[in-house]
Amino acid sequence: MNNDLSVLIVEDDPHVLLGCQQALTLEDIPCVGVASAEEALERVGDNFAGIVISDIRLPGIDGLELLGRLKERDRSLPVVLITGHGDISMAVGAMQKGAYDFMEKPFSPERLVDVARRALEQRSLAREVSSLRRQLAERDSLEGRIIGRSPAMQNLRELIANVADTSANVLIEGETGTGKELVARCLHDFSRRHTKQFVALNCGGLPENLFESEIFGHEANAFTGAGKRRIGKIEHADGGTLFLDEVESMPLPLQIKLLRVLQERTLERLGSNQSVAVDCRVIAATKSDLDESSKAGEFRSDLYYRLNVVTLELPPLRERREDILQLFEYFLQQSSLRFDRIAPELDNQTLSNLMSHDWPGNVRELRNVAERFALGLPAFKKPGASGSAQGLAFAEAVEAFERNLLSDALQRSGGNLTQASQELGMAKTTLFDKVKKYGLSH
Repeated sequence: MNNDLSVLIVEDDPHVLLGCQQALTLEDIPCVGVASAEEALERVGDNFAGIVISDIRLPGIDGLELLGRLKERDRSLPVVLITGHGDISMAVGAMQKGAYDFMEKPFSPERLVDVARRALEQRSLAREVSSLRRQLAERDSLEGRIIGRSPAMQNLRELIANVADTSANVLIEGETGTGKELVARCLHDFSRRHTKQFVALNCGGLPENLFESEIFGHEANAFTGAGKRRIGKIEHADGGTLFLDEVESMPLPLQIKLLRVLQERTLERLGSNQSVAVDCRVIAATKSDLDESSKAGEFRSDLYYRLNVVTLELPPLRERREDILQLFEYFLQQSSLRFDRIAPELDNQTLSNLMSHDWPGNVRELRNVAERFALGLPAFKKPGASGSAQGLAFAEAVEAFERNLLSDALQRSGGNLTQASQELGMAKTTLFDKVKKYGLSH
């Protein structure tokens, strides 16, 4: 069978089998029927993404043995057992061995559909969790670290891959919480400098009187309290990467000294007349417009152009809403693993709030929301709150949600429009129009 979420029915009574198939088909639930456990085992391969509904009493291998063999292959596979009169105790024992649910004959079509839908939902969630676990494990890939399918994030990953293994200085622009340090670390980790130090310095977090010593270092007795030599951040990053966060906060006098280091590739520690050769790549990050700051005389234009060899712009989360659900699920899985909790199911109210919130804290704020949700706390501090009055309009939220659903379906189908349209229950022509509308790749 293929990767579609579908139902495999195992029933040797042709009338019961036909009734089950008709009930599910009328509710647009894909299904396939077989008459024996042996045939079912042939159809359930490694890529089987659906569920199994099986009668207990079958010729040859019975339903209980089928349950055991299927669980050996895939512990997360939901198996529903159909029991006859007097088989209830047997079915209860089977549930203790991992069966998802059981139905006693005769059962109504509504009962069958309800059980199938719930089992398919669990199957979908389990596969998503498995996918997220693999993503967490695959941290060596850019896709596993820079999360998002929006065009902006796809372009960002391409730029990182293109410039990472070069010596070019990089300026990262973006609002607070958009992931500037994560991008800087990716640039370092995917370069030949990855075996050396990644040294981060928050230029906005140091008093001006300590800044020069922190970045350039000092000799013993260079000033009161300098009891011994200190190696500065630039020298410590020799051979590796120096990351200057909030570089717009760097005092103007020190900007001149940093420019000299970048030009001459040497520095002098405070209290020393000896030059020290350094070779480090500089990645700077700013939440301000350094071009405007340099024009206003608030930041040295020569340093700006020295840092601005390559510019990477990180969009705020409100401008890439199609990535919100993927990021939330990723952070929820991380948090659930860290807190040793089962990830709670996303409810409609939280989903609505996620898509309509304006995210002033960007990805950092979204991570905090996911952590609270993983702990069973309200994701948003005020129930029903969806951000500021300038948040996303409902129609835009619906479009962003739709775009995310379509993107997920296309990814699962490998870009196959026919398969994706069947999964979504949407005409292929309609899906094609929406793919064009949202600029999705397939």
